[in-house]
Amino acid sequence: MMSKTSIVILSDPKSNSDEALGRILNAFALAYDLKQQSSTVVITFQGAGTRWVSILQEPTHPAHTFFEAVKDKVLGVSCGCADVFSAGEAKTAGFEVLTENLVPGTTGLPPLGRLLNEGYQVITF
Repeated sequence: MMSKTSIVILSDPKSNSDEALGRILNAFALAYDLKQQSSTVVITFQGAGTRWVSILQEPTHPAHTFFEAVKDKVLGVSCGCADVFSAGEAKTAGFEVLTENLVPGTTGLPPLGRLLNEGYQVITF
């Protein structure tokens, strides 16, 4: 049976820390590894992680090449999280804006519950 993995990016690039950079690089390395094995993998940007979307578009960023190798696996960007973390540009970056989980008081969040019910293992970075 093929594995199904949902990689959730939560790290905050505004922290300007080695840890945040390490998390995003390791998330993309895992996504790339699973992609090469023809496993089902999706990536979502949630929480402060929605701030990464615009930064990763910059060709000089250390994670840009990693991102380019797996951006076809991006399920989308959390609408509500982009609102809360002032990452509105993430919603216009060409990825799906995820609103399926309509938590009261939000404009919608990614469907992690549905993914779990569909057999995805959720891994956070």
